[in-house]
Amino acid sequence: MYSISTNKAIYAPGETVHFTLNAMPPDGFVRYRFLNEIISDVPLQGRSWNWQTPSTDFNGYSAEVYSREPGGDKTQTGIAIDVSSNWSKFPRYGFLSDFGQKTTGQMDTVIASLTRYHINGLQFYDWHEKHHRPMSGTVASPANTWKDIANRDIYKSTVQGYIDRAHQSGMQAMFYNLCYGSLADAAADGVQDQWYMYRDVLHTTKERLTMAKPLFKSDILFLDPSNVAWQQYLADKNNEVYQVFNFDGFHVDQLGNLNRTLNRYNGESINLEEGFHSFLNAMKTAHPSKKLVMNAVNQYGQKVGIAEAPVDFLYTEVWEPNTGYNDIAKILQNNFSYSGGKASVLAGYLNYNKAGSQGTFNTPGVLLANAVIFAFGGSHIELGEHMLGKEYFPNNNLQMNDDLKKAMIAYYDFLTAYENLLRDGGTYHSPTVSCINGKMNMGAWPPQTGKVAVQGKIVRGRQVLHLINFANENSFDWRDDNGTQNIPTTITDAQLQVPVSNGVTKVWVASPDSNFGIPKQLAFTQKGKILRFTLPRLSYWDMVVIE
Repeated sequence: MYSISTNKAIYAPGETVHFTLNAMPPDGFVRYRFLNEIISDVPLQGRSWNWQTPSTDFNGYSAEVYSREPGGDKTQTGIAIDVSSNWSKFPRYGFLSDFGQKTTGQMDTVIASLTRYHINGLQFYDWHEKHHRPMSGTVASPANTWKDIANRDIYKSTVQGYIDRAHQSGMQAMFYNLCYGSLADAAADGVQDQWYMYRDVLHTTKERLTMAKPLFKSDILFLDPSNVAWQQYLADKNNEVYQVFNFDGFHVDQLGNLNRTLNRYNGESINLEEGFHSFLNAMKTAHPSKKLVMNAVNQYGQKVGIAEAPVDFLYTEVWEPNTGYNDIAKILQNNFSYSGGKASVLAGYLNYNKAGSQGTFNTPGVLLANAVIFAFGGSHIELGEHMLGKEYFPNNNLQMNDDLKKAMIAYYDFLTAYENLLRDGGTYHSPTVSCINGKMNMGAWPPQTGKVAVQGKIVRGRQVLHLINFANENSFDWRDDNGTQNIPTTITDAQLQVPVSNGVTKVWVASPDSNFGIPKQLAFTQKGKILRFTLPRLSYWDMVVIE
């Protein structure tokens, strides 16, 4: 019945949040929390109001709108607030992929939707004219329209309009491009043969990605990312981009392990992963104030070339053989280790086979994948003008049904409100959690057939238990290619037993699947080093916090 929104996706410490409700609940109040701690609790004065955020940087908060009723407080709706001076601490990455002629209303609607999901950075995918010359026209006279590689019409007014609206919502705008791409006409634009990667030592065959024509206007030819002259050339072209469009940074792409020996013009072999590191350092040197992110396709180049380069967070596009839920958990843990604690974003395309034709996403597949990604400290690039189902971002064959739209708001509220427990460091462990009344069949992570998987983490002096419900799964493939993953069987009133090392003062649970993610304090007993409590309800994912 009730919905709530904020005017921005992210706020600076001390900045004022403007809230809007669609309707005024009876005897309405709003309660602000940091995790489970109530900061303030005040009556609503109307459907819109302001709240000044605390001065502490890099914290997530929640606002619960509730009514006071004779039987007790009733939560009507809720929303999260991210207070962070830098989006790359807790990136929630989204995308844009359609830059045709748009009305102001159309652009407003897209950005408002992404703001509600707290998306704080946007990848502008295939916005450019050419990989080797991204901006169309000149700095003095930029083109108003151009064709992208797929011959789609791109409008300067739409690109700039989205950048402006993103900035108004606190989002960063990142322009997409390959680190080593050119089109067939690159020589006319000053790209030299000596800069390319070759399949042979005699520089007769350039490495390339063959594209279907006439759908695409050119193959993509690959340059050596470690070539200093190419680095300078592209940095100069990026400088033109930054002079015309106020992008905040460069999202760098690659095509993964090309599975062949590649050579420079002089016949020397190329270490492509080390080349990524050289390229990223050159891009940062050229534009030190701009953000930098690079896609490690299936982790190719991540450890050797990318993680220790000056990127703001890590980004992995996940493919076979990393098909299991445990594979994405390992990638997130590895990224944290490789980079000394930087955040991670995964590009993983749900219902991939199903997305080859029109239809809707399978809600259980999407939510179970996100539960694992979020519980292991990552986020998932999936939301833009539509939800992603393919690596070619303009593909919008699959739509979200109403249940999934509602659930995704709750999941992104949860990711934001509890970012300090989910993504702010900590140590993973495997606690021995058991169910003593037979309501729940449990097993330590990784997931097992017919069981609720338990993953533990010690963070900020709290023991956090993530319970992810695989009790009714039909596959451990996170991508749910054909959209057949089952809805988990809801479990109620499971009595759990957990070993603890210290005296417990508080136990609480929160879930994106119930009560708008608002935390609920649980009664518990402790005898020596054994803690017992009853978990009210588990649908997909619960987070239990022991203080």
